[in-house]
Amino acid sequence: MSKGYQCLVLHAHLPYIRHPEYESFFEENWLFEAITETYIPLILVLERLRDSGFKECMTVSLSPPLLTMLLDPFLQERYLAHLDKMRHLAAKEVRRTRSDPVFSSLARLYQEKLEETFEVFEHRYQRNLVAAFAQLQQDGILELITSSATHGYLSLLKAEPSAVRAQLLVGSRTFQSLVGVPAKGVWLPECSYFPGLEGFLEEAGFGYFFVDSHAILNATPRPYYGLSAPLGCPNGLVAFGRDPESSRRVWSRDEGYPGDYFYRDFYRDIGFDLDFDYIKPYILDGHTRILTGFKYFRITGKTDHKLPYEPDTAATRVAAHASDFVSRIRQQISGNIERRGPAPLIVSPYDAELFGHWWFEGPQWLEAVVRRMAEDNEAAALTTPSAYLSSNQTVQAATPSASSWGDGGYNAFWLNPGNDWIYPELHEAARRMSEMARKHATAKPGSLLFRALQQAGRSLLLAQASDWAFIMKTQTATDYAMRSTRDHLARFFYLEECISGIIDERRLQALEIIDQIFPDIDPAVFR
Repeated sequence: MSKGYQCLVLHAHLPYIRHPEYESFFEENWLFEAITETYIPLILVLERLRDSGFKECMTVSLSPPLLTMLLDPFLQERYLAHLDKMRHLAAKEVRRTRSDPVFSSLARLYQEKLEETFEVFEHRYQRNLVAAFAQLQQDGILELITSSATHGYLSLLKAEPSAVRAQLLVGSRTFQSLVGVPAKGVWLPECSYFPGLEGFLEEAGFGYFFVDSHAILNATPRPYYGLSAPLGCPNGLVAFGRDPESSRRVWSRDEGYPGDYFYRDFYRDIGFDLDFDYIKPYILDGHTRILTGFKYFRITGKTDHKLPYEPDTAATRVAAHASDFVSRIRQQISGNIERRGPAPLIVSPYDAELFGHWWFEGPQWLEAVVRRMAEDNEAAALTTPSAYLSSNQTVQAATPSASSWGDGGYNAFWLNPGNDWIYPELHEAARRMSEMARKHATAKPGSLLFRALQQAGRSLLLAQASDWAFIMKTQTATDYAMRSTRDHLARFFYLEECISGIIDERRLQALEIIDQIFPDIDPAVFR
C-alpha cells in the first residue's frame, strides 16, 4: 500500500463558439488548435499508458461546451478543412526546408504529427473524440468529470440562485447525455466557490469538487490535516484543494518547467516569420498573420535572437523535469506519513490546454511523470478522487471558505472596471428567466412556446460564460467577448418579448440553428 497519493487533474474547456453564418471565423481556431495540439496528443498518451497496464492515472474534466463542439458535425467538417490546410502547409514546408539540415527535420516532424492527427481523428475514432475519452475511462486509465453548463462564474451568479442551479443541472445532464454515464465530480469554473454551493452541487448529482488552496486552509473549522486531505462538507460532498507547490512548478512563469530555455518557443511562428505571399493561404482569410503551429526555435532566453529548436535536447529536459516533479511530490508526502487518519494526498490541477498547445512538450512530460511515479508506488502513487475516497472514507469535516484560483484568490479577475457592466444584465436576465419558467410551467414539450423558453435558456447560459469576463480582463479578444455577451443577452431579451407576445417561428428556428447546444434543456431548471 502506498504511503501517499497524488491526483493529477486536467480541466479541458473552451467557450462555445460556432458561427455557421460566416464562411470562416477566427475564434473557431481555438478549438481546432486544441484538438491538434492538446486533445489528440493527450488521447495518444493515455492510450500508451493503458496499453502498458496503467490504471487510474489522472482525472480529466470535459466541459459541456467542449463536449458539444467536439460532437458537432459542422465543426468537425471545419476542423478537417483546417487540418487539410495544415497538412498542405506541412508538405510545402518539407519542400522549402529540404536543404536545411536543422529545419528540415523539424518540418518532417510536424508533417508526421499532422498525418497521425488525421489518422486518429478521421479513421481511428471517426471524428468522435468524446468516444475516445469515454473508452479510456471505461478502460480504467482515467476518471472523467465535467463542469457547469457554460462555465459560468458561480460566485458572481449567486445573486439569482436559479442561475447557479441551472448552470449545474444542465452541466450534469449534458455530460451524462453525451458521455453516457454520470459525472461523479465537477470542476467549479475558475475554482469559484461560495459557502452553500454544495447544496446546488448535491442536487445536480455531484459527489466532489475542486477548490483553491485557501478555500481549505481558511475553512470552518480549521482543518487538522490542512491541504494534505480533502474536506467533507456538512451535506457529505467532498472538496479537494489545489496544492500550490506542484502547481507553481508547472504554472509559474519564472519557476515553472515550461519556461526552460530548451523548450520550443510558442510565439516564434512562421505565420509571422515567412514572406507574406508564401504564407497567405494559411493565415486569417489571406489577410491577417496568425500563428500556424509551425515553430522552429526554442525559448533560448529573454532575447529576440532565438536558437533552433532541438527535440532530442528537449526530450532530455522533459525526463529531468518529470523526475524532479516526482521527487518533490514524494518529499511532500514523506512529510505527512507519520500520522493517523486519511492517507496524504496532493492534488495538482491544471488547464488541459497548457499541455501541447502552450507547452509543446507537455504531453511528453505527463507521460514521463506517470511512468516515473510507477517506479516506486510505495512512496507515492497516482490516483483519482473516486479511487482515493473508496479507500479513505473518513475525511476531515469542514466548510470551505469563499475563493477562486484567479489572481488575488477571489473575484477580482472576473469583477473589475473592465467587465463589471455585465453582471446587472446577467442578474436581471436570470430573474426574468426564472419568472418565465414559473409562469409557463405547463408549456408542452415541442410546442412553439416550449421551444422559445428553451432557446431563451440557452441564450442566458451562453451569456453567463466566465470566458467573456476573463477575456475582457486579459484584453486578448476583447471585442469578440463584449460582442458575444451582448449578442446572447439581446437574443434572450428578444425571446422574452416574443414569449409575452407573438413568437416568430422562422426567427426562433434561426436562433436554434446558430446555437446548437443543450438540445434537451428543460426550462424547469430555471424555476
